[in-house]
Amino acid sequence: MEKQRTTEIKMRLIKLTSSVFYLGYLPFFPGTWGSLAGVLIYLLANQNKVLYSIITAAVIGLGFLVCTKAEEIYRKKDPPYVVIDELAGMLIALFLIPPKLFLIIIAFFLFRFFDIVKLGPIRKIEQLKGSKGIMLDDIFAGLVTNAIMQVIVRII
Repeated sequence: MEKQRTTEIKMRLIKLTSSVFYLGYLPFFPGTWGSLAGVLIYLLANQNKVLYSIITAAVIGLGFLVCTKAEEIYRKKDPPYVVIDELAGMLIALFLIPPKLFLIIIAFFLFRFFDIVKLGPIRKIEQLKGSKGIMLDDIFAGLVTNAIMQVIVRII
């Protein structure tokens, strides 16, 4: 009985974490909700680069820890409820970007584009099994977005 209760608690924690406090259950475009959570965290923490880096690393680490188990729980590859990968990718996309509304909007739409379209190697990365496939495609989409944003910031 105790083991079953422990298993149920673990499942709930995995669902809570992987869905970013159940944002992934919101209707219509769950990945967008996870990305918007990244924007919110950016707005709250971007002034402290150390804190922002720690949060980003923690989200990435948690994502790798829970996503494989989340696939098992939902019995589906890269289930739509799992949005911690979008959260991680968006945090990477906004890393060291000045807090200007137009830059945040550009980064948001660029990240969503790369996350949805999955150009080039991002599509291959998505095919990896478990947490690697779920997390790494969004991490790469975030890195590509951030690289483009760094160029835009320097031009402006």
